[in-house]
Amino acid sequence: MTIFPGSARVEMVMGMPVSVDIRTALPAREMTPLLDDAFSWLRWVDDTFSPVREDSQIGRLNRGQTIKQIPELIEVLHRCDEISKATDGYFEARINGVTDPSGYIKGWALERLSRALVNAGAGDHRISAGEDIRVRGSAAPGKRWRVGIRDPRKDVIRKVVFAHDLGIATAGGAPIVNPHTGAVEEGFGSVTVIGPDLGMADAYATAVYAMGPMLARRFAADLAAGPYQTMIITRDGQEVSTPGFAEYSGAEARLAG
Repeated sequence: MTIFPGSARVEMVMGMPVSVDIRTALPAREMTPLLDDAFSWLRWVDDTFSPVREDSQIGRLNRGQTIKQIPELIEVLHRCDEISKATDGYFEARINGVTDPSGYIKGWALERLSRALVNAGAGDHRISAGEDIRVRGSAAPGKRWRVGIRDPRKDVIRKVVFAHDLGIATAGGAPIVNPHTGAVEEGFGSVTVIGPDLGMADAYATAVYAMGPMLARRFAADLAAGPYQTMIITRDGQEVSTPGFAEYSGAEARLAG
């Protein structure tokens, strides 16, 4: 089988292993600084947006200190407000006076990195951070990327999707709070959302999980009218998905509209 001669690197960023796998054939003199810049960007995002770092802009904001007018910071906070309105507050970056954009920022950062790689001529790549994955281009000449969607609670592959251009975000590996009740939502095993923008998929997966079973199915069905499709794993291990998921996975289960 013909393969691409690209390069891959894994580093610890944001408290987890992050993988950048570039399959586009580029000379080493271009590939090495490209990967260096990729991880520099991700470390900058962590330094700027981490809610647990006192010296981050989010940490300073939560302590009422002066923050820098960084365009990316303004963009993220504005987008989080928009997503909160679109999800009826089930995605919420500000709870009890504390700002934490974690449900959006990782997907956003990987999406921005993916676009930068395309602009740099590395259009065939896969970026993975935890349960957030962004693929573009081809894994090998003419071959779509093959991505296993892992059940974060049981560490097993529940579905495999094939795509040339897709963001894939799964929620459920860490506790998710229902912003309306303040309680940890426990109605699902996991929620996966796929679509063209990984940041939005990340936020939607968080929101759908926080909604609980009844509201989540209705919201997922509404999302499916656009470019975002959802797969839900129930607490008892049943799998249901919106119809468009089958275009990538061949799934048989469906969510009623």
